[in-house]
Amino acid sequence: MPSAERYGRRHFVVFLDCPCVRPALETDLPPGFMEKGQNGDGKENAMHGRSLTAASQDGGGRMSAVPLAQGKVEGGKVYSGDGVLGYLEMLEAQAHELGLKQEEKEQQEKKLNRLKARVQELRTRRDELRAKVELQEKRLLDKEGVVTNPARPSAQTVLEWKVKSIKAMLQVFYLTGISGKLTKQGVCFCISTAYEGTYLDSYYVDLLIKPEVKIQRHSVPVFIPLEQIAKKYLQTDIRRFLSVLWEHLNAYVGRRHQADQLEEHFSDHVEGTLQRNSLCNLLVFNYTVSSDSKTFPFNVRLLYGDLCCSLPTEAIISCTPGTLPLLAKMAAAHSNAFRQIALHKAFDSIINAKESLD
Repeated sequence: MPSAERYGRRHFVVFLDCPCVRPALETDLPPGFMEKGQNGDGKENAMHGRSLTAASQDGGGRMSAVPLAQGKVEGGKVYSGDGVLGYLEMLEAQAHELGLKQEEKEQQEKKLNRLKARVQELRTRRDELRAKVELQEKRLLDKEGVVTNPARPSAQTVLEWKVKSIKAMLQVFYLTGISGKLTKQGVCFCISTAYEGTYLDSYYVDLLIKPEVKIQRHSVPVFIPLEQIAKKYLQTDIRRFLSVLWEHLNAYVGRRHQADQLEEHFSDHVEGTLQRNSLCNLLVFNYTVSSDSKTFPFNVRLLYGDLCCSLPTEAIISCTPGTLPLLAKMAAAHSNAFRQIALHKAFDSIINAKESLD
């Protein structure tokens, strides 16, 4: 749309002489104003006079005057106060903004259509590759004569399936502390243990997969129920076998680590030697707590009923008979601490607690 500067006074007077505009202007202009507009000075006065009005036709054919302000503000932009010319500038700016918005909308629609087409293309490609893999596997099995009876697969098919499963497990368990490598007769797994971010020990299990899966050698402690775990899971679910074995080993080294930390850092508060069995699922020791210049002896017995857990399921604490009744309450609080957090951390909180015995 042309700008306001391109309209001269001559064109503006022609616009005022339009049959549609002149009646409306005459109704709103002072007497003799239009007569002055016949000469050059009158034209100039018409350009700089009061605000003009534009005529619009309603549904009944009548003409209504629409005032055109001398200055327009639209969307933060200020247009010139030349009446009709300023109004034309505003319409031009609005048309330009609408054009930009329409163009942006069309670009977004084109981008969305391209993405939809790409998604459909990838889905089609996925389905094609899946069909090719299934067809290739079927041809390979038919060529080797393996699938003779789908209800009863041959020993070769079972063996190949076991090898594939073991290879997949080597990748999965590597992130969970279990790694391994293939051997000539099977696979050797390494089970790494840790407690609270501290690496502790590693144990090895060497498995044979021909003609059936069985344990050839291992370094698992004898008190870990390895045979029971293998009898339950080894032939049916190797992943479950390794997972359960890892839970037993990790819980064992966790209990042992806690007992070692207690003896190493709190020997001055533990009376005598901490008694524990090989599995470290039973701990017995005596300790003293000082408060208000007094020393109070306690006896604790920790029982770990769940061998896959490093926290005790039962904590029995007794105090010397004949002492203050408040010691029973203290013993209950100590028992609760031993069952909720690690042994050495619970003991540290107990001996550093500020308890008052009135």
